[in-house]
Amino acid sequence: MRLALHPAGTLISLSLLLLLSTCSALYEDQIKKFDWRSVHVGALKQVHVDLNHFQPRILLSTNEQVVASLCPKSGEIVWRQVLEQKSRGDVKLLQVSGFSDDSSDTAAAPMGSRLGFDMLTVQGHAPSLVRGWNTNIGTIEWEWSIMPLNTERAQDALWFYKNSVLYHVVPVWRSHLEVTAYFATSGHTTGSTSKIMAAWIKSDSCLLSGTYFVCLDGKQLISLDLLAKSTQVIATPLLTEPSDKIQSLPGLNGVLIANKRLISVNKEQAVCSELNSASYVIGSFNYRKVVAYADLADGNLKINAVYLDNCSPVPELQMSLAFADHYGTPSLRSFDCKLKRNSDGKSCLFLFATSAESIVAVQQGRVRWAREESLANVIDTQFIDLPLSDTEGTLENEMKGKAGDIVSAFMRRITTQALQIKSLFLHVIGLGPPPTDTQRAGLVRDSFGLHKMLVLLTRTGKIFGIDNVAGKHHWKLYLPNVSGFENAEEMRLIVQRSSKHFPLQPLCAIVAKFATNGNGVLFRFNPITGLAAEGGLLQLDYQIKQLALLPETEQDFVKGILMLDAANKVHVQPKHATPLADGMYLYTADVKTAELEGYFVKYAGSELSCTPIWNVRLGGHNSEQHIIGVASKNPIEHVHSQGRVLGDRSVLYKYINPNLVAFVTQAPDAIHKSVLNLYLIDVVSGSVIFSMTHRKVRPPLHIVHSENWLAYSYFNDKVRRTEITTIELYEGNAQGNNSVWSSLQAPSMPLVERQSYIIPTIVEALRETITERGITNKHVLIGTASGGIVEMPWHLLDPRRPISSTTQGREEGAIPYIPELPLPTENHINYNQTIARLRNIYTAPSGLESTCLVVATGLDLFVTRVAPSKTFDLLKEDFDYILISIVLVVLTSGSLIVRHLASRKLLKQAWK
Repeated sequence: MRLALHPAGTLISLSLLLLLSTCSALYEDQIKKFDWRSVHVGALKQVHVDLNHFQPRILLSTNEQVVASLCPKSGEIVWRQVLEQKSRGDVKLLQVSGFSDDSSDTAAAPMGSRLGFDMLTVQGHAPSLVRGWNTNIGTIEWEWSIMPLNTERAQDALWFYKNSVLYHVVPVWRSHLEVTAYFATSGHTTGSTSKIMAAWIKSDSCLLSGTYFVCLDGKQLISLDLLAKSTQVIATPLLTEPSDKIQSLPGLNGVLIANKRLISVNKEQAVCSELNSASYVIGSFNYRKVVAYADLADGNLKINAVYLDNCSPVPELQMSLAFADHYGTPSLRSFDCKLKRNSDGKSCLFLFATSAESIVAVQQGRVRWAREESLANVIDTQFIDLPLSDTEGTLENEMKGKAGDIVSAFMRRITTQALQIKSLFLHVIGLGPPPTDTQRAGLVRDSFGLHKMLVLLTRTGKIFGIDNVAGKHHWKLYLPNVSGFENAEEMRLIVQRSSKHFPLQPLCAIVAKFATNGNGVLFRFNPITGLAAEGGLLQLDYQIKQLALLPETEQDFVKGILMLDAANKVHVQPKHATPLADGMYLYTADVKTAELEGYFVKYAGSELSCTPIWNVRLGGHNSEQHIIGVASKNPIEHVHSQGRVLGDRSVLYKYINPNLVAFVTQAPDAIHKSVLNLYLIDVVSGSVIFSMTHRKVRPPLHIVHSENWLAYSYFNDKVRRTEITTIELYEGNAQGNNSVWSSLQAPSMPLVERQSYIIPTIVEALRETITERGITNKHVLIGTASGGIVEMPWHLLDPRRPISSTTQGREEGAIPYIPELPLPTENHINYNQTIARLRNIYTAPSGLESTCLVVATGLDLFVTRVAPSKTFDLLKEDFDYILISIVLVVLTSGSLIVRHLASRKLLKQAWK
């Protein structure tokens, strides 16, 4: 009996086999083999150390809208909750049960009730969210919210907690205070809102200290108790007017810090007014309240404490320890000791927040652990090639030797090999030279250029040198009092000399603005060792308006930095690179007015001059438009293919203009609400190459510009979805500039292909992959709001995708157009390693043409590598070396045996 197969069943079976054969995934043993992730919480805002809980914990909130719990022993994150972004997630109050001003106060839930809390937070202002937390596992137990009638006033609202009641204080500046009381766990009001007249309150000099509202007025503090039965204004004189802002001291009602001294506006609360310190905290030791304070002097951190009741010192808590410079200036934020009768102070943990956004824990006179939370705000990155090993360095020096006759080259080779044998022998017997610091740390270049030094620049001015393979921090630097530039431009990390010029060391530079006077700051350092180089820190006497990188000098292979100051004068660092600035072009862009200006730099008579040559105003007739995005091409990008082969075998040449920059402006519109305009401008000639308008769309905008194409994402308000528009530029069937591109020869306008796609997620970042020679296919890395990174092939974003399947389209390999872009899970390069608050993606080439190095930054840090065209230049991991070796041995042996037998056969035939 024969069974007949149904055609539909056969088709399904074939489809399943096809899917199984094309499925790709990440194997379990590959997880974290080529990538790593660093998880952070952000700069410290509010913190409570509790060592006497059955589960010791450090509860904190940060400036990155994060609530978390840390392990006091190691500093590792026990749990972390990332709240809503921006002002909605800003934590106004963090109250831990049993840590209010009244030590007897507690918010633990009674038996059978679910309205207690371990920790209470208040966040946002319109609405304000009040949440009760279970601090053991980090879950929200309950939540309630209030929506203020006046949202503008609510931005300055303050909160405080007292006896299970939550008080909402809304100041109306120069007028009065509005105080509303709520039951903390239910949100019900205890009565009507009370108005307290206070015409003396000002927005820039007032704060809340417990139940007291305090304002600074010259040489006195004016305050009032918000819970007093009768409102009475209290004036507290000061010896001198404070130079810095006054601060409240949590834990003491009505106590402030002014001029580094403790000032009490509460008559019932005595303080130790003779103390003088930069930071204070309140805690308990041996069942008595103490005031702990800490100061940094000559690189040593000194911690002291006094009992609050009699101001006598606590010798058990006095300690001094060395404090590294890269931590910045410390500020004591909290401390706690395990409750023991007659404790010796060794069980006390002091927690510091530093100006470099580090969290440092000190115990028993040493730094127990530290968290580098400045990595939650990375603003620039660079991958630096590692130095050569001794053997490769010797070979490099030999190859750089002058060309001579064969005998001299042979003698150099013999001498080099003899020295290598001698060095090997000395190392074997233990008499060789000790390894260098970089060799001891394993910082030696590998064969494929995959092992690099990852240099990270953070918003606070802290710089990190991290191993991109292992994630180890090799060195740290901190530049105090530096910030970004105007137009919301961040500091810049520039590579002035790479590791390719052996034996010269690589050189990097940080270009920033000095916070005090606004002048430029230049800091040069060795990115491998983290040591200052070429003079280190250089404070400039002018403000930096624009900068550009010059070609390498023949003397020391350093790329000079060309800087345009506020007076439109140009400067070069280092000075000996000044002649290379001749003939350079610069442009500036004003974000607010959307005005562009172009400049020409000329070097004559040992002096540089800068001449304005063009001006473009994108602001419109009423100057309503402002620039929200600028995208230029990667300067290290290589274009491998100059054209695209069409279905009829003709070539469509790419419009590859290295001076082309994309500008995106936004303006409000009475009809379309918001309008986005895209301009492609040649910044050498100032000509507008192409422009396009999108109506009823708004930010967030993310843009990537590479080769002859452009891709940018935005939110479509009309249909309420995120879209990505792609543009390709072509010269046509003939290439105008086939050898050297010139923007001054007025090339013809390019042919423009454009298309839009729907992406079913919110885009947070866009970046293209880049490789050493540009042979590998280009993919676009899309960072999503959910913390994933999707690797999108360009052929899915290609604007030349035909509407229907045609013969020409199939010949070109173009996929028929479908508006929706797929986001398959196997295209997520970070699989389940979610990156919270993803902001930027940076890419760099490796030594392998197939592989691109990737680092994604946000609240977390993720480093990996991608291969857009697969690893065509690398053997697979499961390559069977034993089998291929056996085959080669068998084939070689077989060929020798067959050769011997053939020769014997020929010999016998010759004797016949």
